[in-house]
Amino acid sequence: MKHQLEFEKPLFELQRKLDELKAHPEQHDLSVNFDEEIRLMERKLGEMQQEVYSNLNAWQRVQIARHPLRPYTLDYLKHAFTDFSELHGDRLYSDDRAVVGGFAKIGGQKVVVIGTQKGRDTKENILRNFGSAHPEGYRKALRLMQLAHKFNLPVITIIDTAGAYPGIGSEERHIGEAIAVNLREMMLLEVPIIAVVIGEGGSGGALGIGVADRVLILENAYYSVISPEGCAAILWKDRKAAPQAAEALKITASDLLELGLVDEIIAEPLGGAHQDTAAIAKSFSEAVLRHLRELSALPTGERMHQRYQKFRRHGKFDEPATA
Repeated sequence: MKHQLEFEKPLFELQRKLDELKAHPEQHDLSVNFDEEIRLMERKLGEMQQEVYSNLNAWQRVQIARHPLRPYTLDYLKHAFTDFSELHGDRLYSDDRAVVGGFAKIGGQKVVVIGTQKGRDTKENILRNFGSAHPEGYRKALRLMQLAHKFNLPVITIIDTAGAYPGIGSEERHIGEAIAVNLREMMLLEVPIIAVVIGEGGSGGALGIGVADRVLILENAYYSVISPEGCAAILWKDRKAAPQAAEALKITASDLLELGLVDEIIAEPLGGAHQDTAAIAKSFSEAVLRHLRELSALPTGERMHQRYQKFRRHGKFDEPATA
């Protein structure tokens, strides 16, 4: 059975009944017109899906962003890119498998692509460290960005991480410094940079490859300085307040667009990106190529100035005047 989220259970139950009716109509009342019954049930299911997925709250979108069947970076590399040639290692310590990257093409355009990668099962999650990079992961990303600069290739980053790895080894090898250097160097990179948040965009772990000319986000992805559970534990002293925290944090795609923290929302298939990987990869590719064309048309100095101003504007807001 497909993985089902709590709010999806009524949909799955109706789908199960519909599948049973289609498979074994002879087990039901023979006086009923099953073709008509099936049509009515299909219409009801469609209406329920539209109602549920068109009115998702922040916590429900977080759950979809974390869905175990959601396409990961390697899925986009397979469906949206061609000729991917992976490069390994940071030339300093080791190869962090939570970060994948290398040369590729998208729509015939040569690029350097870098992304955080989660695992599908326990074995792969251990290999990928659950998508949480160590310092060497960010240093590998920086090495690839420097190659992009050398060969004058645009950089595409794909973000899907709960955050950078906070363990002792990570601290010993200076995770904060590795992320800070990436922030500085990405701001100074002369080639076009596009970042796409495809699932979780957690804290500095996401921002370490997220300084870009254009930041795009999938409809059900989120981008946040802290996880809803972490926020709930601090402010409400109870991780069960995560739904309330998710709402307060303003982390959904629509909130981020309104706040000017992202530049475009990429629509997902009804029910989430995991419902149709090919369709979301096509939308991903079209959006990236459109922004790439716009950025490539700008003079280098103007593009870098706009990038700088974009991030300088973050955090500025006006409070309504009080009487």
